[in-house]
Amino acid sequence: MAKPAPAPLPCPETVRPADIADRLRRGDTDLVVVLGPTASGKTRYAVQLARSLGLPAEIISADSRQVYRGMDIGTGKDLGEYGAVPFHLIDICEAGEQYNLYRYKQDFKAAYADIRARGAVPILCGGTGLYIHAVTSGYDFSEGKPLSAPSAGMRLPEEGMPQKPYFIGTLVSREERNARIDRRLDERLREGMVEEVRGLLERGVPAETLLSYGLEYKFVTLYLRGELSYAEMRDRLATAIHQFAKRQMTWFRGMERSGVQIHWTE
Repeated sequence: MAKPAPAPLPCPETVRPADIADRLRRGDTDLVVVLGPTASGKTRYAVQLARSLGLPAEIISADSRQVYRGMDIGTGKDLGEYGAVPFHLIDICEAGEQYNLYRYKQDFKAAYADIRARGAVPILCGGTGLYIHAVTSGYDFSEGKPLSAPSAGMRLPEEGMPQKPYFIGTLVSREERNARIDRRLDERLREGMVEEVRGLLERGVPAETLLSYGLEYKFVTLYLRGELSYAEMRDRLATAIHQFAKRQMTWFRGMERSGVQIHWTE
């Protein structure tokens, strides 16, 4: 049986920083969210937006693995891209430490309040859909599940959290996305990703913990344990990242179906 055709990508829009700045000044927006699948250029876009608003702006990361110190190459922190733009929730705990959604929500709340108190614009940027949903639509920890995303004008009230987020999605074709993933993976391997994982193991981070982080840390750990050849590690990892990017897009399209408006831009 033939595979079904992939779902069409959303239509791109022209997102003007001046229009977003106007929304912020009027109070129509209290958080700008830049989301998208891996290798879609989220960080670069968010930094460019921060520089183009004409308002002081700071970036809050929404990446479940960039919180860990020492996990730089594998998570693609690319800290040099930020330049003079301040960033938050990167390198806030040690590799191997337990970090979860509840802690992220508390850390986000503190960073968001700090940025707003200084009169700056908070820009949430990342690809961890559950983290983004938790701080923009709510998460019911008593039930252990996300609350359904409300439609426009029906945001869930929570003291101290954003009420009027404006979502921007970085859009790239599947073919270009996969090509970028492959190029970036090979670059990171050349930059020392294997050595980074070996160093984490030598520092005492358990192999089981690195395996649980998935993707780069899972497959490189399997290679270092002798369970995969280098070529097998590289090829299986590339395939896993392609699949991960697809799941990210599925999550974001699900947000749209539940009532969240995402302004996709190329």
